Amino acid sequence: MNFDAFDRVLNSLAEVLGTPPFVLNPLIAVVLLGVTCGSIGSTVVGNRMAFFSDAMAHTAFAGVALALLCVIFFADIRTTRDADPYLWVVLPVMIATGTVVGVLMTAARERTGLTNDTVIGVFFAAAVGLATMVLPEVRKFVNVDPEQFLYGTILLTTGRDIAYLFALAVVTVASVAWRYNAWAMAAINPSLANSRGVAVRYDSYYFAVLLAVVVNVALQSVGILLINALLVVPAAAAANVARNLRQVFALTLTGTVAAGVGGLLISQNVRIPVGPGGGFEPGPSGTIVVLCVLGFVATMAVGSLRPRRAAAAAGTG
Repeated sequence: MNFDAFDRVLNSLAEVLGTPPFVLNPLIAVVLLGVTCGSIGSTVVGNRMAFFSDAMAHTAFAGVALALLCVIFFADIRTTRDADPYLWVVLPVMIATGTVVGVLMTAARERTGLTNDTVIGVFFAAAVGLATMVLPEVRKFVNVDPEQFLYGTILLTTGRDIAYLFALAVVTVASVAWRYNAWAMAAINPSLANSRGVAVRYDSYYFAVLLAVVVNVALQSVGILLINALLVVPAAAAANVARNLRQVFALTLTGTVAAGVGGLLISQNVRIPVGPGGGFEPGPSGTIVVLCVLGFVATMAVGSLRPRRAAAAAGTG
């Protein structure tokens, strides 16, 4: 797919705003990522799927290995340069692999009665084992580092990355608008949800597929560390202080976008006076993650005060 037109639109927007593309592109990317992760983060935490999203990220190693193996066999590749025109195959295969693994994990959890962490641990091991089995043979033909597909940096966001993240945000927001109430009810009481006509089984598969797509598309642009943190930590922080599900959703979405934008701006504008050379600038991904964690700690402190306030108010009355 040709993304030149998309790059031209971004460059024109940067000129209008008087902002260099290398500053504007990461800002747009982090907002889109915040909207995507913030929209489903509360559902991830509510359904106890934090480990699931982490497993999806590491399953991408198997996707990369299988994609490169397909390129070697079907395109008869013998050198790294010959493989370059076919590397676009990696992302679709990553998404397909993550989707299949997500569906299989959901089915295994449903049919075996094992706990989530046990089922996820089995598939986690299988995916990593497959990747380590295939990658050494693949690299005999193609000298490609699989980490280049898994540890992107937000500062090097391109027009292609923003196009993917925009499409991902649209699909995610549409899915949440359609199924959020059903997901929330199923998380609280599956039996009640079934009695109200909610297709709990269908929704669990649908959400697993959506989460697999979100993780695999986003991590190639922004990396494993950032996508996992944004899916889990802001939602956990919101749960500390929110009084109902609506507040959890709103605080998760707001906190995810705020942490992303705030961490990016800090990394671009703050220099810490430590070490030689006048100090160092904190990395954007790490800064965003640290802000998320600090928010979680702050909400823990706020949440711990509520019982005391309630008790004090009752004693006063």
